[in-house]
Amino acid sequence: MEMRDSATRRAGPAPVPDVGMERFARLAASVMDVPVALVVLAEADRLALPGLVGLKEGRNALHGLPLSRSLCGRVTATGQPLIVTDVRDDARFAAQPPVAERRWGLVSYAGMPLTVSGRVLGVLCAAGPSARAWTDAQLADLADLAAACSAELRSRAAARSALMAQQHAERDHRVAERARAAAEQAGVRAQAGWDAAELLLRASQELAGAATLDDVQHLLRNLVGDPLKPVRTSLSLIQDGRLRPMPDTETEPVPPGGGPALSCALDENHPLAHAARERRLVSAADPGELAHAYGEDVAGAFALLDVRALVCVPLTHAGEVHGVLLIGWGEPHHAGPSERAVLTAIAGYVSQAVQRASVLDERVSVARQLQSAMLTDLPAAPGLDLAALYLAAAADDLVGGDWYDAFPLPGQTPAPSALTVAVGDITGHDMQAAAVMGQTRAMLRQAVLDHPGLGPAAAVTALQRACGVLSLNMSGTLLLGHLAPAARSGNWSFTWTNAGHPPPLLARPGAPAECLEEHGVLLFPGLDPGPRHDHQRFLEPGSVLLLYTDGLVDRPGTTIDEATAEVAAVLAASRDRPLPDLLNAVAAVAGDHPDDDIALLAIRVPHG
Repeated sequence: MEMRDSATRRAGPAPVPDVGMERFARLAASVMDVPVALVVLAEADRLALPGLVGLKEGRNALHGLPLSRSLCGRVTATGQPLIVTDVRDDARFAAQPPVAERRWGLVSYAGMPLTVSGRVLGVLCAAGPSARAWTDAQLADLADLAAACSAELRSRAAARSALMAQQHAERDHRVAERARAAAEQAGVRAQAGWDAAELLLRASQELAGAATLDDVQHLLRNLVGDPLKPVRTSLSLIQDGRLRPMPDTETEPVPPGGGPALSCALDENHPLAHAARERRLVSAADPGELAHAYGEDVAGAFALLDVRALVCVPLTHAGEVHGVLLIGWGEPHHAGPSERAVLTAIAGYVSQAVQRASVLDERVSVARQLQSAMLTDLPAAPGLDLAALYLAAAADDLVGGDWYDAFPLPGQTPAPSALTVAVGDITGHDMQAAAVMGQTRAMLRQAVLDHPGLGPAAAVTALQRACGVLSLNMSGTLLLGHLAPAARSGNWSFTWTNAGHPPPLLARPGAPAECLEEHGVLLFPGLDPGPRHDHQRFLEPGSVLLLYTDGLVDRPGTTIDEATAEVAAVLAASRDRPLPDLLNAVAAVAGDHPDDDIALLAIRVPHG
């Protein structure tokens, strides 16, 4: 209901006409050849008329009428088209006649729902004063107009969301600017002469882009390093009743005896614990103040970290403390009012960044676990050697939908040692991509098992059909192949179908690697691929077949054709090497830090 109300406000249900909605009403009246056409938007308890043609009662025609007492209200309630030839003789309305339309002298009615993101916002309708049998062509035209009107409403919703995002960004900027003005008016600058407002602006902008907890610590250290010149910057998070330091790969390990400075129970007499319990900034200007307030042991632990003055600021989110920011100096240091205000503001930005990064880290971790679970061990394949390699993208916050698979063909096939191999790439780099990858992989296996004796094209066609029936919005590429020993020749046949995937590479003895270019259309919801086809090659002993995903060849600084040729050359040169070594050599073509996940599957027909 909230989305319906906000969309209605965007549509402009005011006493003045909405130009866009008026246009749709005029088009509907013209297309349907009727005197009356309306664009009706539903709010919580009433209907509004931002667009109308031919209704003499005007925009207040629906004032005071409940949704249930009009045909338009029924469309918004059910979300289904409503077609009425003659409302006077229609049994559907015998018990509760539609008050609005009868009051307006309307007898025939055709209404189509207006939807945004699956929610019904209103109705586009055409009506006339006499009975009328609507034609299929007219109803199809009205449905097309309703779809266009819905698209206009979606566009308005997107524009409003963009405007709100801009307003939020401007609000954050104004907050930072106000902090700048406050610092300048106070006339107080930090000892190092840094500009507090500029630091806050940098903090708000840079920490907003932190994707991982390592990013947060790195950006925080860079932010405060020059202006404050601390010897220690650390974040401790609350876990199981204790404050524990976040792992930090950029600083030297904590020396023996220094651990109690960064970790403590929440009920201890410790500056970190006091900041967390009391929800306020805690400071100590020198070792004497630190020892007096918290004891010689705590002061000694900080001394082992070369910290002789400190500020601890609680990290809060949604009213709860979840950690503490520690800034420590190697010399006595008094944090004045301006510095305290700035550090408190920075702690707020850090807290938001930690929460975002923690959620993202958890989602990426779960997605990688899901992805890893789907990449099962390769089966034993008598007469073939198999090896696979999976390389994750260099960016920790990216989880792809790349996968490979190999499993025996159904037992009904003529060759009991026949094998199915597959490699694919589901669009996206998130939990959704990993989940859809798992569904696709399982459904493809089932499709192969359900079509014994048929080629790979039949299984991929069945997979696409199942995705359509189940409304699984799966998009991406895949290659599915069958390997079976050829009768009495010592060779193996490779039969495959390619749904928009990078072409497999085949290295034969004494010849350059061959690129098997035959392919069909990629997988995409609503895209008709036409009939899919099987293709076949024979693999003699010594041949190596390489299946891979596009992360291997789609990289900056080179074209896909150039990268594919480079992989083919490495494959041909490494054909006789053990398959794990061959895959490592091939993967090296993508460099040490690939931008995308890479899945590799190699199959060799051994000699003898």
